[in-house]
Amino acid sequence: MRFATFSHTADGEPRLGVLVGDDAVLDLRLAVPDVPGDLRAYIAAGPELHARVQSIVYSGTPRADHVVPLSAVVLHAPLRPGKIVGVGLNYAEHVEESSRTLDTDARRPDRPVLFSKPATAVIGPDQPIEHNARMTAQLDWECELGVVIGETARSVPGARAFDHVFGYTVVNDISARDQRRSGQWFFSKGQDTYAPLGPIVVTADEIPDPHALGMELTVNGERRQKGTSAQMIFRIPELIEEITSGVTLEPGDVIATGSPQGVGAAMDPPTFLVPGDLVAATIEGIGTLSNPVKAV
Repeated sequence: MRFATFSHTADGEPRLGVLVGDDAVLDLRLAVPDVPGDLRAYIAAGPELHARVQSIVYSGTPRADHVVPLSAVVLHAPLRPGKIVGVGLNYAEHVEESSRTLDTDARRPDRPVLFSKPATAVIGPDQPIEHNARMTAQLDWECELGVVIGETARSVPGARAFDHVFGYTVVNDISARDQRRSGQWFFSKGQDTYAPLGPIVVTADEIPDPHALGMELTVNGERRQKGTSAQMIFRIPELIEEITSGVTLEPGDVIATGSPQGVGAAMDPPTFLVPGDLVAATIEGIGTLSNPVKAV
């Protein structure tokens, strides 16, 4: 299933839905009245509820008064994770370009490079990324596959890692490169609006191989990144095993699995996001996450 969080107006109450085809959304509150109103709570409720919702959604044509055209709703971030675990330097060509432009090691890491982004950084489709000129002059992009955790995971071996995955989404790991160079990782990765997420969450059963997905990012329609999740150095089972060796992952947490080459810092000359830009990250099988950049 493909989960979306939507409202009928920009300031309306968010509702949990499932996409029907490519142009409509089923309002789960109407179709299944006891379903939680947000996706994180839905995931935490467990597999029995999910199986019941699947049976209802797939049982036949939904009632017309339970379905809303996508063109008539506002999409929000599909969920607000308890935490986002970011993975740095997880694509070989990005390791190389980072060593040239961001003063990182040119050697492939021998274990995943991990950092975190706070939930307050999350925004949804079409919401603006804030460009605060007092904080950065080097606002950069990174298209990443987001892994949404479905079951509490602690000390999970790689062989059982996918048992703990609910689904997948798109994450744009926005970074203030100059803050990182000055040693401020938190401000580099965690400022408000630095984690666009969405537009939907696709359940794991609909993506049989998450390591075979095309990835692309454009700025104002010009392609800046193009790659595939097959290029990951550390794949999802390895990431889950490493992370849960010391940190418990909970239902609704998200792992941002790293970015392919093509970030702005590596362009010649270096090129960064400015107010008025539109950045769009696309992952095959999930969709396109578009966000404007706004001065604050």
